[in-house]
Amino acid sequence: MISFFRSVKLKDRTMNLPLRQSLPLLDIDVLRTFVAIAETGNFSTAADAVLRTPSAVSMQIKKLEEQLGATLFLRDARSVSLTQSGEILIGYARRMVALSNEAVSRFRMPDMQGHVRLGAPDDIGERHMPSILKRFAEIYPLIMVDVTVDTSSNLRRRLQEQRLDLALVNVAPGARSSEGEVVHTDQLVWAGAKCGTAYLRDPLPMSLWEDGCCWRADALSVLDRSKRPYRIAYLSAHTMAQRAAVIADLAIAPLPRSYLTADMAALGAAHGLPDLGSFEVRLLRGGEASETIDAVADSVRSAFSEIVGLAA
Repeated sequence: MISFFRSVKLKDRTMNLPLRQSLPLLDIDVLRTFVAIAETGNFSTAADAVLRTPSAVSMQIKKLEEQLGATLFLRDARSVSLTQSGEILIGYARRMVALSNEAVSRFRMPDMQGHVRLGAPDDIGERHMPSILKRFAEIYPLIMVDVTVDTSSNLRRRLQEQRLDLALVNVAPGARSSEGEVVHTDQLVWAGAKCGTAYLRDPLPMSLWEDGCCWRADALSVLDRSKRPYRIAYLSAHTMAQRAAVIADLAIAPLPRSYLTADMAALGAAHGLPDLGSFEVRLLRGGEASETIDAVADSVRSAFSEIVGLAA
């Protein structure tokens, strides 16, 4: 009798427990959209990146928030940012999207693997290479890209010595070159601090790269022809150091117009400085040809095409 009543009580208790519900499955496409918004900070820009309309992107995020029972973004008039829940999800989302890409690549592109040696000057390495490599890894997760950052002259030498497969190099304004292919053209300007006075000093304080930089040689040549006295106040192989000297109003530097930030200004004839002209970014190839090298080259071309589109 005791065992009978015990079993009846256990049965009643079990029937009163809520039924276990299966957890919803997260959609990889929705997670890809979520990551794009988190990285761009803008729904419209993310919509372009994932090839959807802004309204479709908004619906995807609404569905995702309903699935998780959490708000993922804080929205204001200009941009969006992750909430605490969004910060938790972003790590999972990136891993899931990367794993999905890797799995699909195994079946769709089994031969697209190996490694490619890519060279780039410091300015491109800092500004563009992270996004180029990230996008490439999403499409070809089985291809490893080794990046070398050096001056354009040294990159040419590495390419000739077969230590690189591809190299992006800067070609000085006015220089005629038939090497490789042009992937980008930009205006070279004198960069100074916004509302700064460094350009008024005599001799003119310059922040420059080390020997081997085409911008350095061109800028000094232009100053010599205009008979403008100058001194090299800061010398570095990194654009970060050039920018720091400019922003602090300690010197001016020849930089691409697209590289200027809100705390910098382009100086010119109104400031007593000669025109520097435009320069080219060229993509050079080594002697070896392969599908993997072609894939990296195509990715570089596409990245610079997008840069031109955004600038327009």
